[in-house]
Amino acid sequence: MNDLLKTQGFILIDVDVVALNNAGKSTQSNFDNAVSTKRIYKDGKSYVYVSGQAWRYWWRDTLQKTFNWNLSPITRDNKIAFTAADPIQYADDDIFGYMRAAKELDLDEDGSVKTKNVTVTRISPLRNSVLVSVGAVHTVENWSSMARQDDDSVPYGKQEYSAIMKGMFSLDLEQAGTFATYNKTGFKNLTEVLKKQAIENGAIEINDPFMKDVKGNPYKLIRISPEIREKRIVETILALKNISGGAMQTSNMGDVTPKFIVLSTLNTGNHPFSHIVSASGRNNDIVDLNIDALKEVLNDYKDNIRGNVFIGRRSGFFDNKADALKTLEEEFQNVKILTVNEAIDQYTEQLKKQL
Repeated sequence: MNDLLKTQGFILIDVDVVALNNAGKSTQSNFDNAVSTKRIYKDGKSYVYVSGQAWRYWWRDTLQKTFNWNLSPITRDNKIAFTAADPIQYADDDIFGYMRAAKELDLDEDGSVKTKNVTVTRISPLRNSVLVSVGAVHTVENWSSMARQDDDSVPYGKQEYSAIMKGMFSLDLEQAGTFATYNKTGFKNLTEVLKKQAIENGAIEINDPFMKDVKGNPYKLIRISPEIREKRIVETILALKNISGGAMQTSNMGDVTPKFIVLSTLNTGNHPFSHIVSASGRNNDIVDLNIDALKEVLNDYKDNIRGNVFIGRRSGFFDNKADALKTLEEEFQNVKILTVNEAIDQYTEQLKKQL
């Protein structure tokens, strides 16, 4: 482990007349049963957003439907809910993380199996931002009605908008498929029983590059087979080609696949691409791709970037930047300008060699 590599991704989606993530009852509507969309304010202007949790839900759902991931079952207990917390068997527990406190079978110090209180947690290797509009957005309340019954129709309202929205994500390539078992918050990923089962099924022990015991010896991590690790990591990125979701899809269907994407592998946790788009105009609602900002990132982080940077753009989106993007290939030998799906496919092929 010389480089602790991370996939750093940046996407833009372009949606029209949608209501992707609602915030419950609207307090500003004249209708009793009206819902508002999620929004946030900055510098006195309104920006709509999709919560990070909702984006993760779309992502997980797409992995199940597109790549047949067997998702970890959910257990509800009073007011809490938790997954199986078994990242060996369930890929989503591995990639999306978990926390579970329960009475389970575990190994005692003498190796015997007994029931005791066990808390396991896993910080998600996949981190993501919200999806937030780049420019300020003025939502419109749409009046709708349920009118298929006898008597008067039942009116309701919903807030709709059109927006270019940005999102960032990071996937820790060393953490994926790799689990700690020492008793520290966020690091006890496996019970001793699961650790034993993992090793019996081909997992190996590797040295933790950071954590050492009192004698200076590295703690051990459990890592599953390279084939399974690669499959989980690659499919997580490939799912972006088919990701779908959002509220009000029956009458406000929107395409939430990326229309612009940047994919790179870095040896740092910093996400450098967050400000390569900006908004301007009197109402701060005209969105632009900042080529100079993109060049600045490529120069500033050239020592941290591993391999090529893949930039994908869908035809019909930022067409006025096509020529400027192409010049990046001439200026930077490690930049590839492609379609969105080509960028995702070629980046995942690079990933296979980097794992």
